[in-house]
Amino acid sequence: IQQHQEIHVVMGNEACDLDSTVSALALAYFLAQTSPAPKAAFVPVLNIPRADFALRTETTFLLRDRGIPAASLVFRDEIDLGGLHHAGLLSLTLVDHHVLPRADAALEEAVVEVLDHRPLERDRGPPCQVTVEPVGSCATLVTERILQGPPGVLDRTTAALLHGTILLDCINLSPAAGKVTPRDVACVSLLEERFPELPARDAVFGALQAAKFDVTGLTTEQMLRKDLKVLSNDEVVVAISGVFEDLEMFLLRPGLLQDLEAFCQGRGYAGLVAMTVFFNERHEPTRKLAVYSQQEPLRGTLCRALEEATTPSLLLQLLPSPWPCVAAYTQGNSVATRKKVLPILRAAL
Repeated sequence: IQQHQEIHVVMGNEACDLDSTVSALALAYFLAQTSPAPKAAFVPVLNIPRADFALRTETTFLLRDRGIPAASLVFRDEIDLGGLHHAGLLSLTLVDHHVLPRADAALEEAVVEVLDHRPLERDRGPPCQVTVEPVGSCATLVTERILQGPPGVLDRTTAALLHGTILLDCINLSPAAGKVTPRDVACVSLLEERFPELPARDAVFGALQAAKFDVTGLTTEQMLRKDLKVLSNDEVVVAISGVFEDLEMFLLRPGLLQDLEAFCQGRGYAGLVAMTVFFNERHEPTRKLAVYSQQEPLRGTLCRALEEATTPSLLLQLLPSPWPCVAAYTQGNSVATRKKVLPILRAAL
């Protein structure tokens, strides 16, 4: 700010999963390499505090594996986006999301480009460039963008990051998981063609999946924070956590009810939806849901919305729950990921 240098930030969503992280790193690198006479410094920003990075186990694993030190990353609590914007120095490219959370609403006018693979929730007029395509991984859109650019920009490290991310996001390109599209498959093949020394798909996916589901030693609070999204209306804020453990095991964690209460009270959440996922050896997901709130009306609203949803229908069946303030379900529609459930909850609020 003191030197009046323009900063072009490329930033993923607040869950800051592998797709958000790698999409931001790879796209910022590409823009820095290809922008004509760049006035701005291109900075990929990981949209979490540095202290939370250790919880993103699959991301720390892949970056370490590819020789990228955590010290060279920039985290959300290390850059003053509000100050840069206020000084008129910020351009913002959003990857893996296209709607900023309410707390960042002031940054909306700095957004110059969006790359996302979620259904479009709001239109952006020009001059903002919008690419929203229904592919399995946002990293696929970044890969396509880089491959359309000048030859020679894509290096082995970036290719390996994109390759691993698409494989993890699309469950090793398995059609049974319901996430992969022909464009994801095409990008993985193109990356392998250009860099034949990339490790085999099964090995990459197996290592990343094991790292992602490694919740050994995490407290309940850390598990809930590991993959967290937040929804709100004028009255309430609700947390939606992706939990990498079978729901029955999760519900039997010692002191769980106190932990849920402390987690929600400490962060001002009126309720929490935990979406658990577990994969069998054929990469087929089992999904379950728990809805927690001490406020019975809110819990009822969220449960009804999930039970009665039709786009998509979740095919929920009630499971026994150890506590009256937690409703538990098994989800018959196992291809309905959190991306598909979020709009149902948003509409209910």
